[in-house]
Amino acid sequence: MRHSLARLMMFAVGFSSLFLAAPPAVAADDPHAAERAELATKEAELLGNTRQLTFAGRRSGEGYFSADGRKMILQSEREAGNPFYQIYLLDLETGDTRRLSPGIGKTTCAWIHPSGRRALFASTHHDPEAEAKQEAELAMRESGQQRRYSWDYDPHYDIFEMDLETDELTPLTNDEGYNAEASYSPDGRHIVFASNRHAYTEELSEEEQARFETNPSTQVELYLMEADGSNVRRLTESGGYDGGPFFSADGSKIVWRRFDADGGSTAEIWTMDADGSNQQQITEVDAMSWAPFFHPSGDYIIFTNNAYGYGNFELHIVDAAGEREPVRVTYSPGFDGLPVFTPDGEGLSWTSNRNGDSQIFLASWDDAEARRLLSLDETATDSDTTEADAQGTALAEKVMTETGSPAITVSGVEAHIRALASEQMAGRLTGTAGERMATAYLAEVFRTIGLEPAGDDGTYFQEFEFTAGVSLGDDNALALEHDGETTRYNVNEQWRPLAFAQSGEVDPGSIVFAGYGIVAPAEEDLEDYDSYVHLDVTDKWVMVLRYLPEDVTDAQRQHLNRYASLRYKAMAARDRGAKGIIFVSGPNSEVRHELVPLRFDASLSGTSLPVISIADEVAADWLNAAEKDLQELHDSLDTGDMMMGFELPGLKLDAAIEIVQQRRTGRNVLARLAATDDEAAGLVVLGAHIDHLGDGSASGSLAHDDEESTIHYGADDNASGIAAMIEVAHYLHARHADGELPANRDVLFAAWSGEELGLLGSSHFVQNFTPPASAFVEGPPAGHPPVEGAHAEDEANHAQSLRPGIAAYLNMDMIGRYEQALTLQGVGSSEAWPQLIERANVPVGLRIQTQDDAYLPTDSTPFFVRGVPVLSAFTGAHAEYHTPRDTADLINFEDTQRITRFIGLLTRQLVLREQSPDYVAQRAPEQDEARAGLRAFLGTVPDYAGGDAEGMKLSGVSEGGPADEAGLRGGDVIIELAGKKIENIYDYTYAIDALKIGEETSIKVQRGEETLDLTITPASRE
Repeated sequence: MRHSLARLMMFAVGFSSLFLAAPPAVAADDPHAAERAELATKEAELLGNTRQLTFAGRRSGEGYFSADGRKMILQSEREAGNPFYQIYLLDLETGDTRRLSPGIGKTTCAWIHPSGRRALFASTHHDPEAEAKQEAELAMRESGQQRRYSWDYDPHYDIFEMDLETDELTPLTNDEGYNAEASYSPDGRHIVFASNRHAYTEELSEEEQARFETNPSTQVELYLMEADGSNVRRLTESGGYDGGPFFSADGSKIVWRRFDADGGSTAEIWTMDADGSNQQQITEVDAMSWAPFFHPSGDYIIFTNNAYGYGNFELHIVDAAGEREPVRVTYSPGFDGLPVFTPDGEGLSWTSNRNGDSQIFLASWDDAEARRLLSLDETATDSDTTEADAQGTALAEKVMTETGSPAITVSGVEAHIRALASEQMAGRLTGTAGERMATAYLAEVFRTIGLEPAGDDGTYFQEFEFTAGVSLGDDNALALEHDGETTRYNVNEQWRPLAFAQSGEVDPGSIVFAGYGIVAPAEEDLEDYDSYVHLDVTDKWVMVLRYLPEDVTDAQRQHLNRYASLRYKAMAARDRGAKGIIFVSGPNSEVRHELVPLRFDASLSGTSLPVISIADEVAADWLNAAEKDLQELHDSLDTGDMMMGFELPGLKLDAAIEIVQQRRTGRNVLARLAATDDEAAGLVVLGAHIDHLGDGSASGSLAHDDEESTIHYGADDNASGIAAMIEVAHYLHARHADGELPANRDVLFAAWSGEELGLLGSSHFVQNFTPPASAFVEGPPAGHPPVEGAHAEDEANHAQSLRPGIAAYLNMDMIGRYEQALTLQGVGSSEAWPQLIERANVPVGLRIQTQDDAYLPTDSTPFFVRGVPVLSAFTGAHAEYHTPRDTADLINFEDTQRITRFIGLLTRQLVLREQSPDYVAQRAPEQDEARAGLRAFLGTVPDYAGGDAEGMKLSGVSEGGPADEAGLRGGDVIIELAGKKIENIYDYTYAIDALKIGEETSIKVQRGEETLDLTITPASRE
């Protein structure tokens, strides 16, 4: 999980006010007070909330974060019997500190493996004279002498790796000379380090030898090796001191500093490709520039130099290409150096003696300001900054010129649908150029109409980050040990991890075969089925077949099918203590692809278990070790008879899994018709989703095989809704401009992105919407906790109610295929809807059917569960839904115009109405618990935009339902139900399936930082 700097700062320094790094006291008559204040202001341009992180010992420094930002590894002089640096691991969530190094000799330059399970550092503890050197240093200090600080290139330094679980220490180098300054590559497969080893084995010139004897650093060069210490190769041959290397966040580059040939007082910053090629000097300051570190974006580098005085080191940043002058960051006398960004790029840690002894400091980092100061191109947000934006804007200008009437017209509806469902828009998948073009189109339309921007920073756009898919990282490996031989398998050919597998390294473990891996309880006339009877799978890999037995009755098939999904089988193995699970298709499955596809689902649900699939041929080879035949096993299991599981003797399997989440940015489009100054009346929000499925390869496509990877135009879903919203916006704006709309409230027009991926955009909006303080004069809606002002501390209460900041929400999702009737869903959310619907339809004359249910698979649900009455317009599903065949030619434009007119009149009523519609909470008879075929009812509403949180996050609870009565509320994360661990929504639905109606059971939830143990009594759904 990504750690924000705010959370990291809270963990790292929030334990006590003693941890604040107060600025030096300034006397009232200090002649330099104004100058000091000016310098502090300059430093605050890029750094905020600067705090001292370490305090113990004589000095500390070189702190580097773990890949997840939860820990820091550092060096510190704090051992009573050792005056030299030792290596410590600091837990940033608890403050616990643990020494990693042996405590003997000198250590330096530590780094944590990306897996978080190993760490490396350089140490001289193998030096026979290590303890004698310690005693000599201590004696000198006790005598009152002070050694001038200089780095010691002790030839006994070697690089060691520590297993953080076992504390086992393994030497990775064992060569005479200085071996240190090491760091792992982001994928954990390589180590870059500094060494002068060649000076001890190669012949040097007389001049080189003389310099080396005087200063061993002059022969330090950079080397690269495998993570296990093998395959060492030299990267630099400069004749000067090359050191302090670090990889860029994507692993493609290495940054380091190179001193002049004499190892003297000047050094510059260099970069190169990870293989040592393309070496490039970045700075030319003619000072001691060193300790460089890439920003995670890879766009710029931070480093320190003493250009302002020999002993005054200050931090600077420079663009990664070295095309611009460096920009100063710190303004504190003394030493500021060894900087490192937090993994998310939102914070900075560095070593400083600004408060006395050298210690580690931590501050927030302003990336946007850094980019501005370096004149770097920032992430495009305005409509003219990318080609997609420009194309969308140009298309909007053309359409609005041709059909710019403020009346709601058939031609206007058609023009906007055809533009949005064009080949140019490429299916408008969230986070792609197609979505960007569509949102730029709409923003330009809103601007042309004259609506005010209501997005971020004065624009029409509201951005949000999301996970768009998954891919395999570089660190995927599978190996089998058998009879002293190791067989390695090719990923994507002989094996593949599943998308919901836990990433990381898996220690070797034995393998057991567990048939179909199904655990299904008895039901009426059907016996129970348990693949794990008398089978111990604790800390072992479990091999199971996919699917379910073929030759069983229809009743058995329906029964077993509920427990045959990949996720359920993985959960069953996990709950029995398995090390990992292996899926085999088997010869009887007749699948086209034996390996399970790497499919991404929008829930982001993972599991704490390695999950892989293997080819039938590989499985057959492994089963031969137990003298078993895969075909015979499959035939026997397909009869429906259970089979005792068994171990595959002599086999040990180990794996490394790396599933990479692909992050993208989507954006909503928000515009406001400012019709009144009365904020207390609340907004009317008219919304529709603008995104669709792209080429259908992401998720949700119902395309035929011959339509795969074809543009899904999404004319009805949902260019129709956006076109209607445009026409309504134009109509209402013109009425207001003509003085014909004496409004009591404003209208917010909202185009949501990410609807097809799980209501991402609308959920982001409601989670970040803060009603104006004056809007709370009416109080919260009935059935919801009170919200005490716009800045209420209780986030859970805020999450449960957006009222009366939002008076009502109208949604349009697929309104272009009117045939039998227009369906209006959510009518039961307010007693006001029937009369409002009747009045708006009198001049239009649509055939309308109503549905009370307000829990819908569309963007109205995030509003309803937070106390807003909703109404959603829909003309029904059709055979072209979620296929490339949903094109503009199939839209009923005339009736879509009539529906648009109806929505416009309905919105007009809400704007003119003195009182906001009342809110009626309701039990959700058609929520996901029901769709899963569950008999028990808890009354919970999953939050599909909950991201990658471990557990099952709720967006709300059904009023009066079991969850409501148990004390659950929106924002809670369910982590355990009836003693079953809940890691995702699938665990949750499986756990509900085992509940007994009317029998109280335990439920555990995470609410912020608090874990609550509650009880809940399931009700019957029927």
